[in-house]
Amino acid sequence: MNHAVVVKVPNPNQLMGGNATRFGGKLCTVVSLVFCLFRGNFFAAWIFVNLWLLIPPNCPLPNPTPRGTSDIVTTMMAEEQEADEFFVYVGGDQFVPDDVRRVRIDVSVTIIASRAFEHRRSLIYVEFHDGIDIIEKHAFNGCYSLRNAKLLGVKIIGERAFNNCIGLRQAEFGDKLKTIQRCAFQNCRSLRSITMPSVKLIGYRAFASCVQLTDVEFGEGLQAVGQKAFEACPSLQLVAIPLKSDMIGIEVFYNCPQLAAVALVGGVHNTVASLHLESWRNEMKCEINRINQVLPTMIRGMTAEIQQWIRSVIRLLDQYKVEHKAMLKEATALLELALWKANLDNNEGGVREMEGVRTTRGRRKRARKEICVTSGASIVIKNVLPFLELK
Repeated sequence: MNHAVVVKVPNPNQLMGGNATRFGGKLCTVVSLVFCLFRGNFFAAWIFVNLWLLIPPNCPLPNPTPRGTSDIVTTMMAEEQEADEFFVYVGGDQFVPDDVRRVRIDVSVTIIASRAFEHRRSLIYVEFHDGIDIIEKHAFNGCYSLRNAKLLGVKIIGERAFNNCIGLRQAEFGDKLKTIQRCAFQNCRSLRSITMPSVKLIGYRAFASCVQLTDVEFGEGLQAVGQKAFEACPSLQLVAIPLKSDMIGIEVFYNCPQLAAVALVGGVHNTVASLHLESWRNEMKCEINRINQVLPTMIRGMTAEIQQWIRSVIRLLDQYKVEHKAMLKEATALLELALWKANLDNNEGGVREMEGVRTTRGRRKRARKEICVTSGASIVIKNVLPFLELK
């Protein structure tokens, strides 16, 4: 009795490097046919004969999965899984692998230690949280591939914390930031725009050599910008700062040839709009705008020109504040007299002689004083005057 025999035929494409032709396929068919006849399995031999006849001329066999593809797929899957994995940083003296790519800062961490991620050149993403207070010096120094830094809760950024992060495109700061120390973002060559609404102190060369940086905006609380803080930022065009004397250090904008505009932030515009005379308001607006007419014509010396301009604007504004206050005092006196007179007229000439009672000079004086007190001038002036005073 003949028994069915299962024959495992090697794939000709694998035997011939994945480029088997009709000849290779038929060769395998002949070998299989001889084997079946030798074993007496004529039914299987009949199947192989039909396969021989069905293979058309010059038709290559389908190309199966090449040798080693399964290893490639496995490697790709491993890389995808690795890309989705985070290294969790818990602070202290924890070792961070040199090839780390994605990091999550644990919620227990409030201080990122000095040099924690220094020279991790494969690091592309860090998930910060709002409870981080301090990033110590050199923490991310030389992280070439880091693209974004969302630092919404950070108060202090240490010396060279993000120095040489040449791939850093965006740094987002919150309303808690107070200090950026020296060279903190030096040579961040991809950084384009920064807004620091609450920062008070900017250190020496903090943003030097940020060659793609185009605009910088500070908040009203800014107190000092250190020497050469924005040196060699050739793309810098706009800076928004508060109006404060002696705030800008030496050569802050050295070698910033494209710097063409300075905007003032804070309440200075409201103060100018509240000046009593239109001529004062117009002159102040012209003086504030003057810097934006001068800077585009300059090649060097921008920092000194901005410093001189700030002093000029402050001096002129103070002058008009004094004159405004003098006019306000005069207007207050006139208002008080007008209210007193109106109240006096409403009392039919003020003091009338009562029938049978002689009105003495002292009694008349006391009556006028009472009318003055009850005229309402003190109430009006007390509530109106604060709205007219300049801040």
